[in-house]
Amino acid sequence: MEPIGPVPRIVAKLGRLARRGLSLRLLPIPGLRSELDERLFQRLVVGVVAFGFAALGVIAAVAVWAVLQNQNYSARVSRTYEVSQEISEFRMLSERAETARRGLLLTGQKRFLDIYNQSTQQFDQRLARIALLTRDNPAQQKRVARLRELTQLQLSLFADAVDQVGRGDRLQAAREFGINSSPEVTFALRDMAIAMTAEENRLLAVRDAERVASARFVYIAFSIAGVIMLLVGAGSVWVILRYTRDLTRSRDQLHNLNEGLEDAVSVRTADLARANDEIQRFAYIVSHDLRSPLVNVMGFTSELQAATGPLNDLVARAKAEAPQILTVEAEEAVAVDLPEAIGFIRSSTQKMDRLINAILRLSREGRRVLTPETLDMAVLLDGIVASLRHRIDDLGAEVIIETHVPGIISDRVAVEQVLSNLIENAIKYLSPNRPGRVIVRGSAAAGRVNFDVIDNGRGIDPKDHERIFELFRRSGVQDQPGEGIGLAHVRALAYRLGGLITCDSTLDQGATFRLSLPTKIGADQD
Repeated sequence: MEPIGPVPRIVAKLGRLARRGLSLRLLPIPGLRSELDERLFQRLVVGVVAFGFAALGVIAAVAVWAVLQNQNYSARVSRTYEVSQEISEFRMLSERAETARRGLLLTGQKRFLDIYNQSTQQFDQRLARIALLTRDNPAQQKRVARLRELTQLQLSLFADAVDQVGRGDRLQAAREFGINSSPEVTFALRDMAIAMTAEENRLLAVRDAERVASARFVYIAFSIAGVIMLLVGAGSVWVILRYTRDLTRSRDQLHNLNEGLEDAVSVRTADLARANDEIQRFAYIVSHDLRSPLVNVMGFTSELQAATGPLNDLVARAKAEAPQILTVEAEEAVAVDLPEAIGFIRSSTQKMDRLINAILRLSREGRRVLTPETLDMAVLLDGIVASLRHRIDDLGAEVIIETHVPGIISDRVAVEQVLSNLIENAIKYLSPNRPGRVIVRGSAAAGRVNFDVIDNGRGIDPKDHERIFELFRRSGVQDQPGEGIGLAHVRALAYRLGGLITCDSTLDQGATFRLSLPTKIGADQD
């Protein structure tokens, strides 16, 4: 008998309620019937509440948009401050370098050279930072490019002066300082920095105004949303209060109906059990009755195959003694067509025989009574691997059973069939491109035990993850023997044990089959 789960119970309850003719609607409000039709009033209430929540949703969306805009404006204002700071730092470094160079020319002291070197080493870093922060401003980008040109020119002039001082020709360097373009370059750098600062100040004023306007819009949106929320809340409270009395009446009626619900569930459970038994008997009878004509077909096929010998001898004799009576069509029919047709018939009947046997096995398993017992899963898995050892060694694969596999109380035969099928499938569909590896692990959680069979084989297309559990359905290249029954049988057994089985796989990336079983099945779960 299949276990009756929560879904059939719910279906039975709903069916019982439907048969009793229960109409799940609220009772009319007596004081309102004279003013407005009850149905129209209900639609009006629903419409008003829906409109209120829709308006609230729109306001909330607008408010979120406004908040995001405000954050964007704030970020832009912050970036403007950062650009101004970087320009100021660059200008300070430039003038500090110029001051250090002049001190070096006037005194020749090494400390000015150190100050000069420290300042010029930060030029590229500051310019790169300014260029990054102003990447969305073409005008500022042009100014940054001009700053680079002027900086390179200034550094070139600085380098000549420092080189002359290093050679001991400080007076000549001082004289050239008065006649070369170094002061003009410094002034140009200063003017460019001032122009960039002015541009950032202008942008700061614009962005700050946008930020203030966005914040004001957010306040307005939230205010409107608050008003709508109050109105919707007040209306909802009013409707709830109006209907509380009628809901209480409906609840009392449902309580009275539920008193007889357990009887309905018992009846429905018995009906489902009888239907399940009938299906099992039908499958057994159909598969058993199909075997009789199939045996006849297989027997006559064997007789036909046996008759091909004398026919071949007769054709050979006719070809030798009276070739004029033997046609090409007759010779081909005996030598080619007849054996080929017999081969097709034989392969088809063999396949049908395998399918009938599989249906019989499924029918017998469905009628077999489950016998719960304590199972040492580590020992059981070792036994399965031992039974498959010859094939595992032939393929050069390895099967690893991880330690600390939790035990369960379940039906030994069913659990062994499920796990044996999963491990055998993992070995069967290994990839020829890499050494085969199958890992079996177990873990316990929330009153259930999960067994994972993980392989590095050819994998399964995600669209076939459910299809492979259907009867007579397979996935991928059909280069292995089988009729597409194994996984369907596995899932049926897992259901009978109160469990579930799922597949997670990608093509050429291996597959993971997870079997989830209760730690203990009841004796009535048969």
